[in-house]
Amino acid sequence: MNRLRVGVVGCGAIAQIQHLPHLRDGRDRFEIGGICDISPALLARVGDDFGVPAHARFTDFEELAASDIDAVLICSSGTHAPPTLAAARHGRHVLVEKPACTTLAEARAMIDACAAAGVLLMAAYPKRYEPSYEYAAARVRAMRDVRLVQVDHLHPSNDLHLAEFDLHRAADVPQENLDAMQAAEDALTDAALGLPDPSPTLRRAYRLANGSLIHDISVLHGMFGAPEAVLSSEIWRGGAGLTTTLRYPGGMRAVLTWIDLPDLWAFQETFAVYGRAERVTVSFPTGFSRGLPTTVVVQAPDAQGNAARQELAWHENPFERELDHFHDCIRRGRTPNTPGEELIDHLTLVRGIVLASPAARS
Repeated sequence: MNRLRVGVVGCGAIAQIQHLPHLRDGRDRFEIGGICDISPALLARVGDDFGVPAHARFTDFEELAASDIDAVLICSSGTHAPPTLAAARHGRHVLVEKPACTTLAEARAMIDACAAAGVLLMAAYPKRYEPSYEYAAARVRAMRDVRLVQVDHLHPSNDLHLAEFDLHRAADVPQENLDAMQAAEDALTDAALGLPDPSPTLRRAYRLANGSLIHDISVLHGMFGAPEAVLSSEIWRGGAGLTTTLRYPGGMRAVLTWIDLPDLWAFQETFAVYGRAERVTVSFPTGFSRGLPTTVVVQAPDAQGNAARQELAWHENPFERELDHFHDCIRRGRTPNTPGEELIDHLTLVRGIVLASPAARS
């Protein structure tokens, strides 16, 4: 299978900015086999932009999964469990964007369905496909006595970055449909938390952890695996800010902070690993960037024992590298670097982080 026919579920911003252009431009490896969205108007505009024929445009993901495709890339709003299960029923490989799902039950169903169908389930975590991450992970594995990981995720409004692009938007979905989708997502979030009547603050914190902080949770998982325990969490500003401290084997601590800074254009996501005599810091650009650098700064003694600082930068697009990895895993029958099985650990940690906050006990 040299050329992969991919159906895309969800035609919003991340599909228009990243996924569809890379599928279109990777003609030796990919073909846009179909697109799906609940908005007929958005479907028509995006389909015209990317040359998708009318017969390959769907408002029902079940119909897309049953069409002439090899794989499904899911980047729609809300839980991605139903389209993943539909893809598995039709024998299609799955690349699922975050948040992949909301509950552990959904994650287990997705994993089991894809395993039973003999298809690949890969989680789309683009930070793990940044060349900076790959370099830093190798460097961290060679470090002595890692003591602290410090993550700072300073998040502006997505609208500031999306304004750079001429995007098509869905404006024809009835409000009652949107309300029903929100109610369903609320119910799933409540089920995930397992509390009788979670506050809006807890719901919001769970969604930000599962929808944005999940990038940093994935990077932590890739470098260090799952933590031993959540030591503490604080949720503030009504769920728009979150800080948590995690304990890892060997006495290492990881401190993660996510904060909403809606009017500050400068996105910042840094991942710093501190050892006894060395520090490795990765800086990630926003996921809506094309061409912005991702960097690694290494501070460590040189061969003569003198303090030294080295900075490296890459401009490769992680979404394109992620798609290439997906293609390679299907063609070679390999396990991906971000297998669907990781969703269990990640959702378990998201829930643990939120429930460790005093807000969950008030």
